[in-house]
Amino acid sequence: MAAEIVNASPGDHAVVFYHDNELASVVGSYLLGAIADGGIAVIVATPEHRLWVNAWLMQAGVDLGTVTSNGSYVVLDARQTMNGFVHGDWPDAAAFWNSLSPVLAAAARRKRPVRVFGEIVALLWDAGLVESAIELEALWNEMAKQYSFSLLCAYPTASVMAPGFSDALAQVCGAHTASAGLGPGA
Repeated sequence: MAAEIVNASPGDHAVVFYHDNELASVVGSYLLGAIADGGIAVIVATPEHRLWVNAWLMQAGVDLGTVTSNGSYVVLDARQTMNGFVHGDWPDAAAFWNSLSPVLAAAARRKRPVRVFGEIVALLWDAGLVESAIELEALWNEMAKQYSFSLLCAYPTASVMAPGFSDALAQVCGAHTASAGLGPGA
């Protein structure tokens, strides 16, 4: 299933459940697909994960300075972006739209593939805001009706597999077109 995620098409909304630093290769491969195709790769991630993915992309031969300056690689901080639209522990739909639609609109004007990786949902889940994470997945699906892009979300396996989350995990999986687990026991 990881190959299906890496080779995403517009409209795909995939999720990966990961252990530790396994995330870099899947996210890097996913974003590289857009960059190599002359498209736009958008990463909305924590500093640590951006570091891992950037290192993976550089090892794959991507000149990060060039792709960032020409708009092919858009880097957003997950926590800062989240703080722009999560109010009172709940995502505000209008603020979400105002935060992310300019990025997607600019990418869409280039008429090339757009791939987004985001982990704000994992930040919400890990903060105990599981219903907010599920609502954010729904907001992304609404945004996908307006803009042509594929989206890859990621959750740490340990977080979603904790006792008591089976119904919420089923809702998360139901909000996606594909899912994959990485590593042992996934």
